[in-house]
Amino acid sequence: MRVALFIPCYVDQLYPDVGFACLELLEAYGIQVEVPAGQTCCGQLLTNRGALRAARPLARRFGAVFAGYDHVICPSGSCAAALWREVHGLGGDAPGAAARVVELCQFLVTVLGAPPSAAAFPHRVALHESCHALRELGLGRPSELGPGMAGPENPARQLLRGVPELSLVEPARRDECCGFGGSFSVVEPDVSVRMGNDRILDFEHAGAQVVTSTDMSCLMHLSGLMRRQRRPLTVMHISQVLVGRSPPQLPRTEPE
Repeated sequence: MRVALFIPCYVDQLYPDVGFACLELLEAYGIQVEVPAGQTCCGQLLTNRGALRAARPLARRFGAVFAGYDHVICPSGSCAAALWREVHGLGGDAPGAAARVVELCQFLVTVLGAPPSAAAFPHRVALHESCHALRELGLGRPSELGPGMAGPENPARQLLRGVPELSLVEPARRDECCGFGGSFSVVEPDVSVRMGNDRILDFEHAGAQVVTSTDMSCLMHLSGLMRRQRRPLTVMHISQVLVGRSPPQLPRTEPE
């Protein structure tokens, strides 16, 4: 099968190692991956703000660049959801490329049936379940379903449970929003910060050393709050955890 890797803008510009970790992870499972040089932004920032006319060229570009692939793997629930939701409606998906977009962990578990990671990660890890992956892609069981209602297990959680030496800790509120929400954090910064701080405290109380997620955008928001307050936590994309990257150095001083 032909497999392509779609790299979100913020990964490309701010967290390039996440892209390399995704590539290493997929190759470790024997997948030959192509990273098309002509790829551009998925257009989520524009579509979220209602700028549909400006987003159409990006949708057409995506459809053309990724037309020939069986699977387009995206290491972001947010971008994957935007591609599923918007590209076809914008007239850019004539080749059906957006319909073949699959989030990284979703691909490993549901498409590939991947065995547990072989790389050890001897740390206490909490999973942040991003809203887009959970509620738009259906990767997990949101708490609003209520007790006793069936739902799939988050594929990211399944993969983390198989990592040697990793201790998976659970916050009290497993699927609470981090408060980022893209432009929401700009329009409502005070609310966004309060939500992020609540999330960080929940991870701390669970005993986490590392917070991971399928979405580096959520982790970027949380990481900024952690660094400014010198919280005893760090963040890593799940691809970095699964290939056994060492966590960034934790702060040595307590918050002021």
